[in-house]
Amino acid sequence: MFDRLDDILVHYEELMQELNNPSVAEDQNRFRKLMKEQADLADLVETYTQYKKAKQTVEDSLALLEEESDEEMREMAKEELSDAKKQIESLEQELKILLLPKDPNDDKNIILEIRAGAGGDEAALFASELYRMYVNYAEGYHWKVELISVNENGIGGFKEVVAMITGKGAYSKMKYESGVHRVQRVPETESGGRIHTSTATVAVMPEAEEFDVVIEDKDVRIDVMRASGNGGQCVNTTDSAVRLTHMPTGIVIYSQTEKSQLQNKEKAFRLLRSKLFDLELEKRQNSEAEERRSQIGTGDRSEKIRTYNFPQGRVTDHRIKLTLYKIDSIMNGDIHELLDSLIAADQAARLSKLNEEI
Repeated sequence: MFDRLDDILVHYEELMQELNNPSVAEDQNRFRKLMKEQADLADLVETYTQYKKAKQTVEDSLALLEEESDEEMREMAKEELSDAKKQIESLEQELKILLLPKDPNDDKNIILEIRAGAGGDEAALFASELYRMYVNYAEGYHWKVELISVNENGIGGFKEVVAMITGKGAYSKMKYESGVHRVQRVPETESGGRIHTSTATVAVMPEAEEFDVVIEDKDVRIDVMRASGNGGQCVNTTDSAVRLTHMPTGIVIYSQTEKSQLQNKEKAFRLLRSKLFDLELEKRQNSEAEERRSQIGTGDRSEKIRTYNFPQGRVTDHRIKLTLYKIDSIMNGDIHELLDSLIAADQAARLSKLNEEI
């Protein structure tokens, strides 16, 4: 591991020298590529530099203990030695995590799809609350949220909602949200006061770049129509809505949230590219097919990744057996502890697998 880290350190220094060369800035594509590589390696290099300093502190402290007879100086050296050893242990673990293969899609924007599952109107209301939860979470990072399409149920719920979330690292944070979310509560639509169980399905897909997926014109049928449902004056009175049908796969995309047909068409194609890219990812991940299937789900009550229990004020993520008793703040977008715990569990599992292979 440390031979590899030394090589990375040398490469990073060469990279910095190249970036400081004025002629490199003249080639913008080359400059951007080098800047991205530098940014990707910066945390690893900084952590390894701290590790090397801590190792040096251990050596210096041991040398001082051998030479020094003054008791006060020896105590100081022992304290420094103890602190440095603890730091080394912590930094070694951090370095192992930083060296894990990075998901190439982690820096991408995402397409978020939420569909009401079992539970009728209550499921649709829950789907709309999940959407607001993710919007609030995204706003905390100053990410941009663009609605692509929404199918409402008339009482404030969403049968289906699709949105684009644009922000650095959006996929790395939110990819763990894919799956079936279950809610247990007394619905506003229930007069008897009985607790109901409903579900909504969440799918998080990395946004595909144009070079990730090539869509042939002959493979897509484009239909334009008037938007339905709530909207501004122009939205409902002009043929601004766009429906794409991808013939080879049967995927249908509908975009109606913009006044301009051109903007709706652009959004629809972004979503279509991402859906096709997600299908391709699924094919590549056949070795992890069971994990992939458990992510997307069907909206059935029995297939769930998380439960939101309102009477008890708790949210439980079943994948990592984590229960938090702060349902109100979570529904308002404070899902950081959930996502951080999922990321940590994923990293731990990958490290364990790596250690087994070694």
